[in-house]
Amino acid sequence: MLKKMFPSKILKFLLGGGLAAALNLALIYLIIDKLGFNTAFLRNIANVISIEISLIFGFFIYRTWVWTGGVWSLREVFLRQLPLYHVSAGVAVITRIFLIFPILDWLKVNYAINTLIGALLSASINYLISDRFVFKTPKQKNHNKSQTDNSPDTYYPESFSPALSVNSGFKKAVLNIVDNSVKSIKTLSIVIPAYNEEDCIVKTVQTISQILEQEKIDYEILVVNDNSKDKTEELLQQMNSENSKLRYLNNYYPNGFGFAVRCGLENFTGDAVAVVMADSSDAPEDIVSYYHKLQEGYDCVFGSRFIKGGKVIDYPSHKLIVNRLANLFIQILFGLKFNDTTNAFKIYRQEVIEGISPLVSHHFNLTVEIPLKAIVRGYSYTTIPITWRNRTTGVSKLKLKEMGSRYLFIVLYIWLEKHLSRGDYHLSKKRLLINQRLKSNG
Repeated sequence: MLKKMFPSKILKFLLGGGLAAALNLALIYLIIDKLGFNTAFLRNIANVISIEISLIFGFFIYRTWVWTGGVWSLREVFLRQLPLYHVSAGVAVITRIFLIFPILDWLKVNYAINTLIGALLSASINYLISDRFVFKTPKQKNHNKSQTDNSPDTYYPESFSPALSVNSGFKKAVLNIVDNSVKSIKTLSIVIPAYNEEDCIVKTVQTISQILEQEKIDYEILVVNDNSKDKTEELLQQMNSENSKLRYLNNYYPNGFGFAVRCGLENFTGDAVAVVMADSSDAPEDIVSYYHKLQEGYDCVFGSRFIKGGKVIDYPSHKLIVNRLANLFIQILFGLKFNDTTNAFKIYRQEVIEGISPLVSHHFNLTVEIPLKAIVRGYSYTTIPITWRNRTTGVSKLKLKEMGSRYLFIVLYIWLEKHLSRGDYHLSKKRLLINQRLKSNG
C-alpha cells in the first residue's frame, strides 16, 4: 500500500528522515543525561551537536540509499553537496516555523492538522531542493556523441515523474476512445458565475463575445446569476435581448460559487466548456488558445500563471503566498508537474464533466475538485501559459479564512479516491465496460 501511495524514492526519503530524527533524539538524551550537559548553555551546545550529527547522518543515508550514484569526490561531497544540504534543511525548517504555521493558524486550521500539514510541506520542500539541487551531480562535458545523444535535455525531479509519464502517454492514448476517432469541438460553452458583478459583467461578456466572433468560433455564453442583490440580473436581461448567444440562469442551488458553477455545468449545451470568472481577471485571448489546444485531442486544457509565458498582474501578496503553498501541497500529494490547480479558469470536453460527476463542492474548492478528479480518473490534459489580472472593480468573493479546511477536505477526498477506490472511477475501467457491452451486443 505504501509503495502504491508514494514513489520508492520518496518512501526511502521519509524513512531516512525518520532515522535521522531518532538519532537526534538519542544524541540529545546521551549528551544531556549521560555526559552531564545540564546547564542552559550546555543544553544549547548539546542541541547544536546533536542536530549537526543527525544532519550529516541523514545526508549520507540519502546519498547512499536514496540518491545513489553520482560523483563521490571530496570536492563534490564535502564542498558542494553537504553545505547545500544544510541550506536545504534550514530553508525547510524556517519556512515551516515562520510561514506555513502562521498562515495555517491564520486560516484557523485545527492545530493537529496544522502540525501534520506543516511537517509534510517542510519535508516536501527539503525533498524538492535536495532532489533538484543538492544531489544532482552537475553534468560533465562528454565528448562521446553516442552517450550525449542518449542523455535527457531536461532534468525532472523524481516526484514529478508519474505526471510526466502519464501525460506523455495520454498524448496518443486520447485518440483511442472506442472508435479511435477524435471528436472535434463545434460549439464552445463559456460558464460564468456572477454574484453582485454589476460593475464588470457587461465588459466581461462583451469582450469575450467580440474575440470569439473575430476568431469565428461558434459559442454560447451561459451566465449563472448567483442571486445577486445589485443590478446584475437586470444587465443580463438587457444583454440577453441584444446577443442571441448569451443566456443566463438564476442559480437554483443555495448561494455559493461552487453551486453557481455546478448549475452552469448542468445546463451548458456545447461540446466543451470553459469556466471563466465574471470580474475580467481571465484574458479572453486565452480562451481561444484553450479552444485550439483542445482540438488537438486533449480532454482538458489547464492554464498556468506560473510557468514560462504565464503572467499575474496585481496579485495580492498574501493570497499569492497562500496560493503557492497550496499548489505545492497538491503537487507533492498527487505527484503532479502542473502547478496551478486552484485557478478556476480551465476548459473541459463535455465527456469529462459527465465523467467527474457528481460534484460535491459548495464553494471555491470546486476549482480544485474538477481538475483533480479529471486527472485522477485518467482524462488527458495539457498545460499552457495564461495571464491573470486582479479585478479593478467590485469585491473579491474568495475568503481565505473560510476556505482553508474546505480545500483540504476536497484534496484529501480525491486523494483517497485515487489510492483506495481500486480504479472504480478511472476512465480505463469505463472504456473496458463499454467495449464489453459492445462485444456482447455485437
